[in-house]
Amino acid sequence: MGDPVETDAWQVLGERSIYESKWVTLGKAEVVLPSGQHFEHHTVTMPEAAMAVVLDDARDHVLLSWRHRFVSDVWNYELPGGLVEAGEDPAATVAREIVEETGHQATSIRHLVSFEPMVGMLRSRHHLFLATGADRVGEPSERDEGHFEWIPVTAVPRLIDEGKILNSGTLIGLLHLLAFAPRADRE
Repeated sequence: MGDPVETDAWQVLGERSIYESKWVTLGKAEVVLPSGQHFEHHTVTMPEAAMAVVLDDARDHVLLSWRHRFVSDVWNYELPGGLVEAGEDPAATVAREIVEETGHQATSIRHLVSFEPMVGMLRSRHHLFLATGADRVGEPSERDEGHFEWIPVTAVPRLIDEGKILNSGTLIGLLHLLAFAPRADRE
């Protein structure tokens, strides 16, 4: 299977910012479709994020936070992670966030996949890692990240079916774990 041909790209004639903060930039882009249709399209840009599937030494449990998200008004399980700071490597972000949010430090952090959570509507690259060798090094310094607990990997499909895992990064990370578990920690 070869790479698909990329002939039908939208042409961007220009883009302007409408609103900016450290969390989000809203813009408008003037675009031309392959059909020739010309119009303005909204753009939303948010910072990059990094998160990790943190497994125990036996790889039987994953570290998840049960937390509330006010924007969507949902409770759900999430992976540890956060926003990539300016000039920071995503692997460093996830190592820092694991310690800050969970009080654990991973001895191994390996990149699994990067993705765009809403590829047609939003620019916000997310980086997903596998973290192993998690040792407790202290109490979490971030107190508003929910309650972390070790969840059996075998419980993950049921939690997904019950709608208790709704966050796109968490879903991708856990589904990646389930799909590639025998290969997940190979170099």
